[in-house]
Amino acid sequence: MPPAVEATRWVASGCAIGLIVLGLAWELWLAPLRPGGSWWVLKVVPLLFPLPGLLRRRMYTYRWVSLVIWLYFTEGAVRAWSDRGLGARLALLEVVLCLVLFAACALHVRIRLRLHKAATA
Repeated sequence: MPPAVEATRWVASGCAIGLIVLGLAWELWLAPLRPGGSWWVLKVVPLLFPLPGLLRRRMYTYRWVSLVIWLYFTEGAVRAWSDRGLGARLALLEVVLCLVLFAACALHVRIRLRLHKAATA
């Protein structure tokens, strides 16, 4: 695979793992909605499913992750606006990770489609 495809794969995978770690730390220790943690920690479970597909460069996974990630972006934007202190900063970090993950997925798909088109031409 070309270096650009590998780079987007690692950026996407890193952001997905970053969102998982952020979600766990945020809702269990750093700034949970309730003292001692909250059930919001379960929001990281759906992020576990695309990891194998991202690491194996499955085009379908990159496509649907680029759509699903907007749910996490929305949550981060709402909490960045409504939370205070550390919670707001963690929400901004979530927004940034979502934007980078989206860009990596979109770029990955675009590069792969361009390579496929060039190979079939």
